[in-house]
Amino acid sequence: MIIMMLGAQGTGKGTVAGLISKETNWPQISTGDIFRKNISEKTELGIEADKYISKGNLVPDKITVPMVQNRLKQEDAQEGAILDGFPRTIAQAEKLDEILAEEGKKVDLVINLVTPREEIIDRMITRRVCTNSDCKTTYNTKMHPTKVEGICDICGAPVKQRADDSDPEAIRKRLEIYEEKTSPLVEYYKNKGVLRTEEISISINRMGKEVAEDILKDIKNK
Repeated sequence: MIIMMLGAQGTGKGTVAGLISKETNWPQISTGDIFRKNISEKTELGIEADKYISKGNLVPDKITVPMVQNRLKQEDAQEGAILDGFPRTIAQAEKLDEILAEEGKKVDLVINLVTPREEIIDRMITRRVCTNSDCKTTYNTKMHPTKVEGICDICGAPVKQRADDSDPEAIRKRLEIYEEKTSPLVEYYKNKGVLRTEEISISINRMGKEVAEDILKDIKNK
């Protein structure tokens, strides 16, 4: 089963995807995590990707698409996978359809998360992530802080703010890019009959855990 997470940055895609991954054992394939790993290791891919990410721009398809295609071919993704951060444009979605069709697969479910913009900005500025690549637990200094400041509750590794979460203006630019290039995917997958929209917001007291639990019930029924 191929699941795709859709929604602007900061809506909780990673949290929901992580909870589903834990219960199903399907890998959470995050293009952002792959890029950040390569950037920190200063690989050729990381250096090239950082030219775009540091400015709040999308990484070109010529870099992103082959990376995702190779990841989907790995053994742990054969029974199912959760795509987080890809596709981000209609062109990428069409290419993904081609890639999956070659393997006799398709996108089975698209989870579209929506959150008020100002809440997104505040959530991203206060977001902290475990630096252990095998953990990557996400925290928030306001809503879900670590028990010990700066230390992951799960594995004890340092918890830090991502570089691309520290600048409110860069965050606003990323949201503008999302609205321009990525939000049309909502209509694309709605027309395919696989879209499921969920609101995550403090204002309605509905967060990622509750959404993930509801989705897991439906996945098990299917």
